[in-house]
Amino acid sequence: MKKHFFRVMLVDDDEDDRFLFSEAFETLEVKSELQMCHNGQEFIDHLENNPEQLPEIVFLDLNMPIKNGLECLRYLKQHSKYNDIFVAIYSTSSAEKDMEDTLLAGANIYIQKPNNFQTLRSVIDRAMKTCYQYATSQLDRHSFLLKL
Repeated sequence: MKKHFFRVMLVDDDEDDRFLFSEAFETLEVKSELQMCHNGQEFIDHLENNPEQLPEIVFLDLNMPIKNGLECLRYLKQHSKYNDIFVAIYSTSSAEKDMEDTLLAGANIYIQKPNNFQTLRSVIDRAMKTCYQYATSQLDRHSFLLKL
């Protein structure tokens, strides 16, 4: 993978999940910056207050207080200024309905949270590489879904 700088956002209310994600993310060989939000409303406020620093990829937990991941996804898709954000749903849920709902709402990737560090690292790496492919190609990422 060529060097490409990514702004990455993790939106997750679980402190342990944020910590593990951050630890796995730091082991990747990509030039990137990871920012984190604790809930969906904090994420939306961050986007609105920092329009010059939009993330290339956001990992959205589905089950969060205040504003959940699906609500955030729908918000992103309602505003064209966020069209270029690659959305990875990052959830403990394996429910087909959750996968269908996020696909229909426009998610690019559905990731079921792994239960070990190496798998987590691998999944984040694959998501980043997939995002990179779309960022540097003419592929239509608005109609793509991958389950990791």
